[in-house]
Amino acid sequence: MNKLVIAALASLITAVVATPVLSQGADTAPGQRLFQQRCGACHQIATPRNGVGPNLQGVVGRTAGNVEGFKYSAALRDSGVTWTPEKLETFLSNPTAMVRGTRMAQRFNNAEERRAIIEFLGSQ
Repeated sequence: MNKLVIAALASLITAVVATPVLSQGADTAPGQRLFQQRCGACHQIATPRNGVGPNLQGVVGRTAGNVEGFKYSAALRDSGVTWTPEKLETFLSNPTAMVRGTRMAQRFNNAEERRAIIEFLGSQ
């Protein structure tokens, strides 16, 4: 390998190593990190795109089951729930107990983690 190629590779490696990872950076709030780790596989918040689950932009204050373009279970769509921090706390601790027939099965047993995620959702 010639010196020019080695110098280019060294510069590239330095740039990659020095680039911060935005999703896990020191400035990322705990709730945001938890959301990305635990919810991000199914839900979006940075974009209005639906995934396996509906996007959660503006979820606090929203009526359950009304994101355009997402096919909700009849149970959640007809639940009449308006998402408040308290309702999200109950739902995230045991979704199927709160809304029997919902497809959301993921439970969040740790109360501190639930609160951090809910706080993050409320800030979006």
